[in-house]
Amino acid sequence: MKKILVVSSGGGHWVEVTLLRSAFEGVDAVYVSVNPDYADDVAEHRYYAVQDANRWDRWKFVILIRQLWLIVRKERPDMVISTGAAPGMLAIMMAKCLCRSRTIWVDSIANAERLSLSGQLVRPFADAWLTQWPHLQKEGGPDYWGGVF
Repeated sequence: MKKILVVSSGGGHWVEVTLLRSAFEGVDAVYVSVNPDYADDVAEHRYYAVQDANRWDRWKFVILIRQLWLIVRKERPDMVISTGAAPGMLAIMMAKCLCRSRTIWVDSIANAERLSLSGQLVRPFADAWLTQWPHLQKEGGPDYWGGVF
């Protein structure tokens, strides 16, 4: 059975991940996010809570890197999908390098004017690099395949 690691930060990013859940039927979906309470949303799957971090808090970022490294090494996913922010960016980078996983980045719907910084940085590691806004699609990416809402 294929294993998919689904990663997001909190808030709206997590809401977007939960809206994609039906796409993961029939696979071993493992979820990662920043709030331990989110485990209830995906009770039928494995769930890992990781440190919430951003580029402004380097110590939390270091903790997040270590946590994701251990998760990716343990789970060895066939694919990683993220709706954005630092946890998803790092998980995609690590899984691509460690496991040669297929990767999909879906930039959050909140990024209506331009791609997020994480979305820009993850580009070399994403097999599918997506925006949810048709006007942000351009040749060379990101691509627009629709939105989660």
